[in-house]
Amino acid sequence: MQVVLNIFSTFSVILLSGLSFTLIYYPTRYFNLAHAIVITLGAYFVFLFSNVFKFPLILSTLLAISSASLIGILCNNLVFNPMRKWNFPSLVYLIASLGLYIILQNLISIFFGDDTKILTTGEITIGNKIFGAYITTVQVVTIISSIVLFIVTYIFLRYNKTGKSIRAVSSNPELCNIYGISSNKIILIAFSIGSALAALAGILSAMDTNMTPIFGFNLLLYGMVAMIIGGVGSTKGLLVGALLVAIAQNLAAYYIDSKWMDAITYIILILFLIWKPLGFSGKRLKKVEV
Repeated sequence: MQVVLNIFSTFSVILLSGLSFTLIYYPTRYFNLAHAIVITLGAYFVFLFSNVFKFPLILSTLLAISSASLIGILCNNLVFNPMRKWNFPSLVYLIASLGLYIILQNLISIFFGDDTKILTTGEITIGNKIFGAYITTVQVVTIISSIVLFIVTYIFLRYNKTGKSIRAVSSNPELCNIYGISSNKIILIAFSIGSALAALAGILSAMDTNMTPIFGFNLLLYGMVAMIIGGVGSTKGLLVGALLVAIAQNLAAYYIDSKWMDAITYIILILFLIWKPLGFSGKRLKKVEV
């Protein structure tokens, strides 16, 4: 039972991280590695507001999500948006996002240090006992939040006018511009929502365990793997991909060693890329770029 609860806890964080990345990938069609810094900054901004400025936790969380989202928006407006005007290939975006991540990650190290930090949420407790297993309050909040936000995002993309525009830009940005849908505006909205979800994923993960300046990159990679396994362009497939990654990681930690969690994740990714490159959804996109 403890393994099952651990799987659901891991699944919820991966799902939230993957969902935030997928929202931005939909209209942009490139792997934005700088998105990892938004995940990291969400947690560090909470640390700044709550531990340094002594703001209440709820206020610190709201301010942290807003601040981290602003960083994500600035990355788009100052770096990626000008690049789109020159029609750079997707590989250039990947390299630029990696460089941007390294710069911002080092700034975090300079201001906060490289040591491991913990977000204090009150007295340390054993957790809630369920059928002989334990789950913390933060983990319960993470599971509920991720599922609710996934459902809301799915409904938003399927039935909301702006959500439909994100899917339209994902399919054909040039045609959208012709029909009066500004691709740059839609990408900005996607960055705003995706960055907010990423910041929340980083905050919940740091509250459950701990944080370092590079912890967001691992969360981003897990989310990316879940997206690829589930099928690029499939929101429902992301749900299956995140669950598979969470199961593989926790079973590897239980039966082998926790050091194998990352290795098992990437082994599964390699196997999917070889034998089932379209993922669970089997949805072939018109154009898929790295």
